[in-house]
Amino acid sequence: MAYADKQPMSRSKMLAIGGVALLHLVLLWGLKNGLDYNAAVEVFEDLKTFDIKEEPKVEEEAPPPPEQKDMPPPPTVDVPPPPVSVAPPPVLPAAPPAPIMAPPPPPPVAIEPPKAMQAQAARARGNPASWVTTEDYPPSALREEREGVTGIAWDVTTDGKVANCRVTQSSGSADLDDAACKFVTRRGRYNPALDQNGNPIQSSDKRRVRWQIPKD
Repeated sequence: MAYADKQPMSRSKMLAIGGVALLHLVLLWGLKNGLDYNAAVEVFEDLKTFDIKEEPKVEEEAPPPPEQKDMPPPPTVDVPPPPVSVAPPPVLPAAPPAPIMAPPPPPPVAIEPPKAMQAQAARARGNPASWVTTEDYPPSALREEREGVTGIAWDVTTDGKVANCRVTQSSGSADLDDAACKFVTRRGRYNPALDQNGNPIQSSDKRRVRWQIPKD
């Protein structure tokens, strides 16, 4: 319902309505009792001229606004925090491969000068069989009656001597092998080998010494 419907009717309006109602009642009463129409009209004019002063309107104060009750605060909804984006760990550049160390070059091989062409072989002086005899038998091997064959080789120097004697085949007894090299080196002599120009050059020779105890 609007606010205007609830306002009470003013006093001036009520008097106006009452006067109109009274006029109708007078007219009806006059007509009923034979009242002259002109008299009724005069009465009506008198009533019409009735001055009704309207009371000044009193502005009614607007009702105060309804009291607002303390409303409970709206329920809080726990909103989960936004997901924290974790940046991936930085990709580190791969370490450069270790330098490949080239192996050191092999040591230079000493190149021997070419040997002179041998035009003439070395020749033994005397009989090589006499360089080692049964008289050179080591006493210990003779007492133990040890026998065997020793293979030896040696170098012939440019002055015809024996050098660098070495055992190429052992007799099985060290004293017999040592005796073979010792006496060949001591007694062996050569005419050295010659190259194409007749110059002495180094050469080599070898032999086998048989160790055998002489029979009586």
